[in-house]
Amino acid sequence: MAAAFPYPSMRGSFDLRFYFVVGPDDCAGRTLLDVVAKALDGGASFIQLRAKHADVAQIVSMAEAIAHEIRGHHLEHTVAFVIDDRVDAALEARHRGIKVDGVHIGQQDLSPLEARRLLGNDAIIGLSAKTLDEVMAANALPAGTIDYLGAGPLHETATKPDCIVTHADGTTGTQSAQSINALCEASLYPLVVGGGVHVQDVPMLASTHADGWFVVSAIAAAGDPEQATQDLVNAWLAVRGDTRHGYAQHVADTHTLPAALTIATTDSSGGAGIAADLKTMLANDVYGMCVVAGITAQNTTGVQLIAPVDAPVVRAQIDSVFTDIRPAAVKIGVIVGDEQIETVAAALRDHSAGNVVVDPVMVATSGSSLADSSAIRTMTRELFPLAALITPNIPEAQALAGADIASRADMERTAQTLAGRFGCAVLVKGGHGMQDANDVLALPNGDTRWFPGERIGNPNTHGTGCTLSSAIAAHLALGEPLDEAIAHAKAYVSGALRAMLDLGAGSGPMDHGWAQH
Repeated sequence: MAAAFPYPSMRGSFDLRFYFVVGPDDCAGRTLLDVVAKALDGGASFIQLRAKHADVAQIVSMAEAIAHEIRGHHLEHTVAFVIDDRVDAALEARHRGIKVDGVHIGQQDLSPLEARRLLGNDAIIGLSAKTLDEVMAANALPAGTIDYLGAGPLHETATKPDCIVTHADGTTGTQSAQSINALCEASLYPLVVGGGVHVQDVPMLASTHADGWFVVSAIAAAGDPEQATQDLVNAWLAVRGDTRHGYAQHVADTHTLPAALTIATTDSSGGAGIAADLKTMLANDVYGMCVVAGITAQNTTGVQLIAPVDAPVVRAQIDSVFTDIRPAAVKIGVIVGDEQIETVAAALRDHSAGNVVVDPVMVATSGSSLADSSAIRTMTRELFPLAALITPNIPEAQALAGADIASRADMERTAQTLAGRFGCAVLVKGGHGMQDANDVLALPNGDTRWFPGERIGNPNTHGTGCTLSSAIAAHLALGEPLDEAIAHAKAYVSGALRAMLDLGAGSGPMDHGWAQH
């Protein structure tokens, strides 16, 4: 996680009620700072800088000037200041010690999970959400990822033509008091409403469950921005009084992490299975959770015993996780028993699980069989359709495709065959039987990409497949696209092998904590 801001965080004390969005193109011939100063004098409680066409240096320069203006009004502890969309500019400003409290991002911008990871736990992160589906998706993010929602438009505006609401019946339009209340009632977060708002709209807004208004031109283009701000503030106060939204997350001594879930078997030696998955997730900056779907007696020389966990117990574990700390990604390893596999698939469908990575483990590194033909058929039928990615090694890919792999071309062709057959991305791993450790990713549309890998002279490779798949899941939970997640996961596994940990009489485990040494 990023280091703390070099100033007191406002994440637990921001005031959304009087929210002014402004940029250099909005100010009707005035300077940006003049308009911001007048809005502050008029009672604005939250400032958002939007400068979509400026570069990072320009945005940081504007942010520094606005932060200085807020400080000059002695409001640095009461008026929050965020940047629209540009997490890169907010990061640069923070590194320079400029008081930028966070960002507001749209549905098509950087993912909230990645924004939180980059900005750290002091930052305020707002997210646009104009429909019930978008509000529910925001609710499903790991707790603490975002802090508030922005909804609109109340009226059609020239600046946000793409924000018109599409209703359930397919018609389009703007927000109404009824739709605003529906969004607020559904949201776990405070919600501010704007989009074409003028002073005459504020009494209606204040009579809804909205937590504040946001405006652009009603202040920036007004003849007297200070008076316009005062009028908007007073119109709200006349209906709602001085009450504020009740959300105040005090984060000075707490933090959050994206969460990922492993559904797999135990490994009593700690090198593979759930033990390896949890170590890997923590090492890759996510909070790991587990569902025990099988139990093994296992060490570096082999698997001495493997036993199922009753299907109702597996289901109860999954339900417990998803109804509390919802995972942003799921890694699936060995599940013992056809009924258990079917149970896992049904539970993941019921909870609309995303970023599912399936490692179709059939044989342990020691050579012990971990799946029978019936389980493989059930896995391909039930789990592969839910997967964003499956990660077979060469023997597993050969078994799934019914084809031999003796060359790089065979690997790529097999990956494409499996991706087309199962309708998910397929990463065929080249560590078994090839001269290198290159992997190939095939997408269902036929596209492929190779990921070069270093063949490291380490005989201790117990749990490499579990570790790679759980590292990919971890980076997906962080909000990374699939190709970046794979590249980062491969680099992590290479580091774990390069550490040359030597434990056990057989093929020993890797050093999952190598980066912390």
